[in-house]
Amino acid sequence: MPLHDFGAGWARFGGRVATGVVECVDLATDAARIADGGTWFVVADFEAFGRGGRARAWRFAEVTHERAAAVPDTGWLGPSHDAWRSTMDRAAYESAVEHVRERIREGDVYQVNVCRVLEAPLPVGRDGGGVAVEPDAAALAARLAAGNPAPYAAAIHVPHGSGVEPVWVVSASPELYLSLEPGPRGPEIASGPIKGTAATPAGLTDKDRAENVMITDLVRNDLQQVCRPGTVAVTDLLAVEQHPGLVHLVSRVRGELADDVVTAPDPWRQILGAAFPPGSVSGAPKSSALRVIDQLEPTPRGPYCGAVGWIDSDAGRAELAVGIRTFWWSDGVLRFGTGAGITWGSDPGAEWRETELKAARLVGLASAAGPTVG
Repeated sequence: MPLHDFGAGWARFGGRVATGVVECVDLATDAARIADGGTWFVVADFEAFGRGGRARAWRFAEVTHERAAAVPDTGWLGPSHDAWRSTMDRAAYESAVEHVRERIREGDVYQVNVCRVLEAPLPVGRDGGGVAVEPDAAALAARLAAGNPAPYAAAIHVPHGSGVEPVWVVSASPELYLSLEPGPRGPEIASGPIKGTAATPAGLTDKDRAENVMITDLVRNDLQQVCRPGTVAVTDLLAVEQHPGLVHLVSRVRGELADDVVTAPDPWRQILGAAFPPGSVSGAPKSSALRVIDQLEPTPRGPYCGAVGWIDSDAGRAELAVGIRTFWWSDGVLRFGTGAGITWGSDPGAEWRETELKAARLVGLASAAGPTVG
């Protein structure tokens, strides 16, 4: 395996390791740059494309393909377990669940994903010469890869002082947001929405299955906006996937990208404009759910519930994950989001416990020794 210089900015996703950051573009205003060629690594905030967040893509000088896509484990130094604080405590979260149920009763929405963000101080360190050193994203990525392997694990770190827009994200996402690959009649786009989480398959409920079907239909409608008529299909419905410490219900939707999208100067602006943010972490109808989320959640989600991945314009391929099970660092604070999909059949206490289940393993891995987060 080649030795990489992770000091000047790097990214890892899906067997690709990139080093030597060159530039960063804003996908909301300059998506046409992506179509010019190269491999780009993407981080899009949940609030991107008109809601105050950012969607950015970084190009690197070197991109290699490695089966393990390993990064060096230099020893992660995380916050203590008891340093984490939630943007919503249990009472506030359960009240938000009841609010969503009332909005469903009134007919405003059918489902809303309600999230909270866990935060812990993690200040910039200093090396032996007194130079500022940001937290080691590569070390956290290695720890998550060992303790919580995920099909769409990703990491990207461009430090301050690199001369390029900085970013610090480490993700153990289990969920495919969008993939693009060549097909027999042209590019094919696919999505793999997750809805339904339990500790074991026996814990999955009728509510989980109904919610998954609802969100799968929403994703199908999103893809129809950028696909050839009649080509969008659900290829797998309600599959049970095992992940460390829990199980998910996963469905798959696929379609053939429309000719006018393929030939557009900024195809990714059109694709993301139709399908962003991911339906599984927003709700249905999406526009109404987003309004409820903005009313209930006290802080922006940022990269959590957005998109993380890569776009290879030369090969006509891409793979973007939903930014769940995701850590991001800025301004001396490490953050991690967790949430649950709320329907009329939701029990507030059970939904709170689902957010705890999703967070417990990963927050534990990212923490120093200490009491378990409750």
